[in-house]
Amino acid sequence: MEISVGFYGGAQGVTGSCFLLNIRDTQILVDCGLFQGLESEKNYLKFTFDPQKISYLILTHAHIDHCGRLPLLVKEGFRGKIICTKPTSQIAKIMLLDAAKVMKEHYKTLYKKSIRKGLNPPPPPLYEEYDVIESFNYFKILVPYDTPLLLKDNIKVTFRDAGHILGSAFVEIEDLKTHQKITFSGDLGNKNKPIVRNFTYPSQTDFLFIETTYADRNHKSFEESKQEFLQAILETFEKGGNVLIPTFALERAQELIYILREFYEEGKLPRCQVFLDSPLAIKATKIFRDNPEFFDEETFNLLTQKDPFDFPYLVLTEDIEESKAINNIKSGAIIIAGNGTLTGGRILHHLKYNLWREECSLVFVGFQPKGTLGRNIIDGAEKIHLFGEEIPVRARIYTINGFSSHAGQNELIDWISKLEKVKKLFLVHGEPEKMEIFKNLLLENFKEKFEEIQIPPFGEVVQLS
Repeated sequence: MEISVGFYGGAQGVTGSCFLLNIRDTQILVDCGLFQGLESEKNYLKFTFDPQKISYLILTHAHIDHCGRLPLLVKEGFRGKIICTKPTSQIAKIMLLDAAKVMKEHYKTLYKKSIRKGLNPPPPPLYEEYDVIESFNYFKILVPYDTPLLLKDNIKVTFRDAGHILGSAFVEIEDLKTHQKITFSGDLGNKNKPIVRNFTYPSQTDFLFIETTYADRNHKSFEESKQEFLQAILETFEKGGNVLIPTFALERAQELIYILREFYEEGKLPRCQVFLDSPLAIKATKIFRDNPEFFDEETFNLLTQKDPFDFPYLVLTEDIEESKAINNIKSGAIIIAGNGTLTGGRILHHLKYNLWREECSLVFVGFQPKGTLGRNIIDGAEKIHLFGEEIPVRARIYTINGFSSHAGQNELIDWISKLEKVKKLFLVHGEPEKMEIFKNLLLENFKEKFEEIQIPPFGEVVQLS
């Protein structure tokens, strides 16, 4: 058999995306992400493939669940070439340095607790800052969209705009010897959002791997979600509280600042203080400004007139003491802080001071994987344990899913609608129950388009030809 693919992450789960494509003697890894939430323990499993034998690592984008084990891969012997877009290279580097820092701090905390309780120490961090910096040496090929790249052994790779985050791509890989084409969707974007362009459509392919994060539902429109967001702010300020927004430093933070600037310019935002309390998000915003060619037309044109990521109410807090000072503010503050799933970061300290206050609000604007604190709160937790204390959940909880950077069900169908006939469709990067809903929908409405639809489990290897 000449072509096979191994499913080593993002298989019947939403995190840890990692697919090993074998084309004759060439091994290509598509993403190498960190497992999160209930899947976190998988990070400590040994790779079931030999990192030394991988010729290329293709990064579809820089979210940590797609690039977060890259330093570990290098640590275990990877010496191939990393292929990605310019923004993915820039953003992945700051994301990975931050991940190493978070792992180190988390390990120190758990180690102290274990020693006090007489327990065995926790496993050490997956990697350290040195390993991250070492991995930078392998970012060898930066590619623009829609420009074919010829790899060894007659393999052609083309990156297309996935419309998910800055620099995100879906990847078409063609074996020029057998004329078989394999397409990996990466993460596809939610259409009609600011900053990034809408996704482009795939060309005809033999084998398609498609993400299913929100394959069971459709999002509210972006305009509806903006109004819901504004209403949450106005209601909270009227009650005399603060608005807390746990957010991902990449894309979502910039998007929120962009929207709040619009509210300010339209006279809809009451006088307040908007804190971007995330050094990582502040760095990511600088990278956004450095890559205007990846913006949609509106944002690109706006950049020629003003900074779309700044307005008078905005306060950037990089210093830890500045962050602590925010907790002295009892009302009229919008606090945007990492991380997006409440599994760490500065947002936890703001929860400690605000979550128990009925006049405050906690606004979720991103996906919360199973096993995370964010998911527990959305599912109705009445209290949480934080820094050794029990904190009651009295703040109003808002979930605004129209800000998602993932395509909803209709958009996933729209993306694949241009394809005529696909030999095998693989559903990946989603929770099993959502995959089943999507599979049944496709079988009911598009049976003639796909010869076979599979939901491979973690660790399975499938022969393609």
